[in-house]
Amino acid sequence: MLMNPIKLGADYRGDHQCAFTLWAPLLKQAAVHLISPEDRLIPMTRDAGGYWRATVTGVEPGALYFYRWDGETDRPDPVSHSQPQGVHGPSRVVDQAFAWSDAGWRPLPLPQWVMYELHVGTFTPEGTFDAIIPRLPELRELGVNALELLPVAQCPGDRNWGYDGVYPWAAQHSYGGIEGLKRLVDACHREGLAVIMDVVYNHLGPEGNYLWGLGTYFTSQYRTPWGDAVNYDGPHSPGVREYVVGNALYWLETCHCDALRLDAVHAIYDFGARHILAELAQAVAACEQRLGRSFYLIAESDLNDPRIVRAATMGGYGLDAQWSDDFHHALHTVLTGERHGYYQDFGTLEQLAQAYRRPFVYAWDYSPHRQRFHGDDPADCPAWRFVVCSQNHDQVGNRALGDRFSGLLPFPALKLAAAAVLLSPYLPLLFMGEEYGEPHPFLYFISHSDPALIEGVREGRKKEFAAFHAAGEAPDPQSEVTFQSSKLQWELGKIGRSGQLRAFYRELLRLRRELSALAQLDNASLTATVIAPGVLELQRWCDGNRVVAWLNFAAAPATVTVEPGVGQWNRQLDAADPAWGGEGSTLPVQMTNGVIPSALTFPPYAVAVYAAA
Repeated sequence: MLMNPIKLGADYRGDHQCAFTLWAPLLKQAAVHLISPEDRLIPMTRDAGGYWRATVTGVEPGALYFYRWDGETDRPDPVSHSQPQGVHGPSRVVDQAFAWSDAGWRPLPLPQWVMYELHVGTFTPEGTFDAIIPRLPELRELGVNALELLPVAQCPGDRNWGYDGVYPWAAQHSYGGIEGLKRLVDACHREGLAVIMDVVYNHLGPEGNYLWGLGTYFTSQYRTPWGDAVNYDGPHSPGVREYVVGNALYWLETCHCDALRLDAVHAIYDFGARHILAELAQAVAACEQRLGRSFYLIAESDLNDPRIVRAATMGGYGLDAQWSDDFHHALHTVLTGERHGYYQDFGTLEQLAQAYRRPFVYAWDYSPHRQRFHGDDPADCPAWRFVVCSQNHDQVGNRALGDRFSGLLPFPALKLAAAAVLLSPYLPLLFMGEEYGEPHPFLYFISHSDPALIEGVREGRKKEFAAFHAAGEAPDPQSEVTFQSSKLQWELGKIGRSGQLRAFYRELLRLRRELSALAQLDNASLTATVIAPGVLELQRWCDGNRVVAWLNFAAAPATVTVEPGVGQWNRQLDAADPAWGGEGSTLPVQMTNGVIPSALTFPPYAVAVYAAA
């Protein structure tokens, strides 16, 4: 671990004084070029590690500056905290002081989290951090307790998914900048919501990425879908690692976030003896000790590799959780019948049952899509270390038409998808709007300024969709209309079937909290069995509390003989109830083993949950 983190960028120290630090070991000279409120050029001095420094007086927050490279080229700060004029403009000095009100805040333990993934720009009509704040009470009332923000690092233009960020330390100016982000985090904590920041340490975006010019941050040793990989293990890599570890601590310490979601860690290449993910885990653990509170690291990975969450003492990286794409893919294919692209590895209900019994369907099993063996057995890892969902920004937005389940499935199947996730023994993640069946798509959108780059993105998306045999042509990602058509229609969640679906989600989340069999996230106290074509029986238990759920994934009724176990069983939830937009329940309110009907008939896409008395 880097034992002496360096304060990078512009560190405003009050009393009209600011310390500037730039890591650029290949430069021959460097200077701070202040351009506002007056034009000044201040030479920087270099130390043996390639860090250039200058402490400047007469500087106030809001001052604009560049770094001048080798006496010739002005470039923004790689550690800029604010880019008010966009990715090509000057950086702005920020006073990080903030009137926090969350001194007593402590997040719930991770196994109790219910995550809600949202995109700041499309969550509200205004598309800002501040505009989210009035909606926090409704999210809390729904049962959500952790807000996951898609990346907010400064991107080109005023609209982007966030994965084209080129200033990892600067919150997107069009969202309200770092000040707006802090107001949102503080408000979340007042409302009892943790905040997860999605961060991208596997690449930077293509426009405004001036780090390429410094010659140290990237390596041609490895290739990623975005070009050369970030340099974590080659010459000059210590400074890159310092940059990334410092950024992680910035979001946690300075911005008070509670967790980081690490994007696509399978595209992070590090073959050194200490992987950068392990170093991040160590740095965050030290931060926890220093501040006396918990933080969490959650990885997105398609490797199905349990080493990501295993402890360092077991040869792992020591992260707290990781996404399980296998659960999503198994659920998606059973519900939609789609089998193209990577979905060809899935499609049977037995695979979904397997996903309940262990987080990975492919745990060193042969993958027809990959044409090789894939994954490893995660049996030694507790279920709460895995995040599952039925929809997320990738799985919706990377469809050509950005269609959600609300546009692919009948209404009863939306309730089934919700139950499949929320009755699982894993950490659930909801994608904004799914709780009421948002009909608007979530499309891919950008706001680049380079015509060649815009055309390249358009062509790249077409090639990507070819593998999925997409019907129809994807909307233009550069168009403002594409962005606007992806915004939520929040008020729908209060009326009609959308309101009933939202109430169904709320009830599922209540049962998940209050029934210990559902609250205890454990694969060992669970059975998942296909008991008839299309019908999955899920049994869970904990400390004497027993729950059984029957899920009918068929589009036709299914009559099944059931044996939940000894004792009296009380109905907790039936998706057919009119309260949830159903046509009326025909299932018994109570069942006693031995005198229950010989068979139960489940309607199409049924969800029935019973608990032992």
